[in-house]
Amino acid sequence: MEYAKRLPTVEIDSTFYAIPRKELVQSWHDKTPDAFIFSAKFPQAITHDKKLLNAADETTLFLNTMSALKEKLGCLVLQFPYTFEATLETVEAMKAYLATLPTAEFRVALEVRHRSWLKEGFFERLRKHNVALVLTDQPAMHGIFVETATFGYIRWLGNRKLLSEPFTELKLDKTAEMTAWAERIRSFKADTVFGYFNNHYAGHSPTSAEKFREIFDTFTSMQMSF
Repeated sequence: MEYAKRLPTVEIDSTFYAIPRKELVQSWHDKTPDAFIFSAKFPQAITHDKKLLNAADETTLFLNTMSALKEKLGCLVLQFPYTFEATLETVEAMKAYLATLPTAEFRVALEVRHRSWLKEGFFERLRKHNVALVLTDQPAMHGIFVETATFGYIRWLGNRKLLSEPFTELKLDKTAEMTAWAERIRSFKADTVFGYFNNHYAGHSPTSAEKFREIFDTFTSMQMSF
């Protein structure tokens, strides 16, 4: 895998659409360098379709499947839609679901896209279960740099309206923004932070990751996975 020769980690998007065969996940483990790390999204069947309700079977199958990555498994990411608002029903569903997750065995990160969730009670709930709040560059998360776990998780997504294919090179200069992020991360208590770039961020995600690592390395010795 050429990507794995260039970068130390990847966030798998395909698991959002369907749980892969365990044999396929095992092949990811076997075909990548020893130190390579995979993170992956929980299936949309859990976060979007069932909205955490009655999703025990899907969750068990997903966790069992991803465990084939063994020591190469980074984080598993619960990504919710923009319409997933904090209501009495969804808050209770979130509490119940988080309580069932084996977070002592799996690192879990959680991304909300509706600002109604961004309250101290929610942050404390995540801390209770050692679940990392996903930090992003999206408008709904502007100014939010809250740590809720012993590790961190950041997704730089960009604006889909600004860039389109082909994604072959950097088209936007994000040096100032990356520098600001690096300065913020330097103050984190976590000793490990996972970070992933979308092509829409600046035009080419692998190059964005490499550029950020260069900037970040000038600030700190914290362990980072990009």
